Amino acid sequence: MGRARGRDAENPRIRLQHGGIAEIAPSEFTSGFELIVDGTPQSHVDLDDPRHLHFEYVVRMGAVIDQLGATASAPLSAVHLGAGALTIPRYIAATRPGSRQQVIEWEAPLVELVREHLPLPKGAAIRMRIGDAREGLRRLPPALRGRCDLVVSDVFSGAQTPAHLTSVEFYREIAGLLAPDGVLLVNVADGPGLAFARRQVATAAVAFADVAVLADTQILKGRRFGNLVLAASASPLPTEWLPRILAAGPHPAKIAQGQEAVAFAHGAQIVTDADATASPKPDSSLFLR
Repeated sequence: MGRARGRDAENPRIRLQHGGIAEIAPSEFTSGFELIVDGTPQSHVDLDDPRHLHFEYVVRMGAVIDQLGATASAPLSAVHLGAGALTIPRYIAATRPGSRQQVIEWEAPLVELVREHLPLPKGAAIRMRIGDAREGLRRLPPALRGRCDLVVSDVFSGAQTPAHLTSVEFYREIAGLLAPDGVLLVNVADGPGLAFARRQVATAAVAFADVAVLADTQILKGRRFGNLVLAASASPLPTEWLPRILAAGPHPAKIAQGQEAVAFAHGAQIVTDADATASPKPDSSLFLR
């Protein structure tokens, strides 16, 4: 997340299917561009260096991804739910040549905007699919089932994750797509108290044997609104991740894993399709700096 800004008439923009506005604007404080949807910064892209990750939660996702596979440069099979400006797919294409990636995005106009103004690197094997993220999972090639190294769920309608992408049924569908040692990464946005995030961790723990949470220390303590990264796998998440992820920054960072993750979700109710709700909407003042 970032800050809201006044619109520049020269920034390319389109109207989305849900009625909102998406635009691409130069980043104010670093190199590259930001995709802004209804005033909320959702992605940062540096066309000159796709390895440059700017948003804090994306840096932490990148640090986890760097630990996957036999080596840090080994190609991955990845599925991305929610495209944004394709920051993570670009990062994987740059750091792991030969990776095969599938991206499922609801907003066709958004994909067209990004492709035109933030073109993908030549040779990147990134397949775009238009449609609902959950329905798109079911339409992926059968050969992918049980073989994906990575699934990234970063889906927002405006500033909220849709309810049907928060349930145990949803997480079980993802678990069926991943290889035995494959990893799910979820962008979870929540505010003080972390009621939504705690339910998400408890819910993911039903579908996966091991779950961890990565975030800024103040966010993980529930003191302010922000983004947490939920990591989950059918296999134990290796503890050797911890030093490298913490060293990757931004600082101060905190990881809840093992019993600490269990304690984080203690008492939280499992989310099902029958009672799922969208993630909390941040106050608009959050993006004003």
